[in-house]
Amino acid sequence: MAKVAPTMEGQMQHMSARDAKNGFGRLIDLARAAPVSIDKYGRPVVIVLSVEEYERLSAQSGKNGTNA
Repeated sequence: MAKVAPTMEGQMQHMSARDAKNGFGRLIDLARAAPVSIDKYGRPVVIVLSVEEYERLSAQSGKNGTNA
């Protein structure tokens, strides 16, 4: 089972790359609730987020005149 750093609901969670690989279904479930930072060797390398959050950020970026 993947280990996830405890956080408050709606805040970014952290998961090791190994745990993300071994618990991909759990990663998807977590990312639907809040962005998840995937860490490799203790350093963040990617962020996984829901389609809804991506679309919200893209729309917000468009309003600010920047590219997503």
